[in-house]
Amino acid sequence: MNTQALALSLPLLGWAAHSGYLARQLATARRDPLTGLHTRAGWTARAERVIRRHPAAAVLLLDLDDFKALNDTHGHAAGDAALAATAARLTDWCGRHGVAGRLGGDEFVAVVRADKVPPLAVLTKALTQPLHHEGQTLPVSVSVGSCHVEDLPVRSLSAALADADRAMYAAKGTPGRRGTRHSHIH
Repeated sequence: MNTQALALSLPLLGWAAHSGYLARQLATARRDPLTGLHTRAGWTARAERVIRRHPAAAVLLLDLDDFKALNDTHGHAAGDAALAATAARLTDWCGRHGVAGRLGGDEFVAVVRADKVPPLAVLTKALTQPLHHEGQTLPVSVSVGSCHVEDLPVRSLSAALADADRAMYAAKGTPGRRGTRHSHIH
């Protein structure tokens, strides 16, 4: 290669390397570093695509119960372990027919093809399995709200999230009951 061709190609190589770096940074920004799940921005784009393609999609909103008490009693490492375990359990349940995400704190979200995943009772059972951390068995309790998109008057992600949010808080507010509240998905 002659000197002039080399001089002309160096800026192109630099831009290619820089654009690869930016793509990796963007991908990292759309993943939660603790759980590996999609963050709100990354999950939302995927969730909207699932809802468009699959009318039988369901949206779930999950919140760890008594998470602050877990952190205060057993330390932040135990809290982090509970978050990571919840993410793994939710991801396993979604399988290849859904996408899980972490909205922040102890709040998770998922969108799934409701006709292709195990029943929510299977998810609830998996999510509430005790967590073994540093020689201790820690209880895990999760409230889950769900919404089947095709049953909504307006089929949108925001409407589904609002319905799932209402269902989740209804589950949290039921005295003596933790678990799943839904009106549209079995």
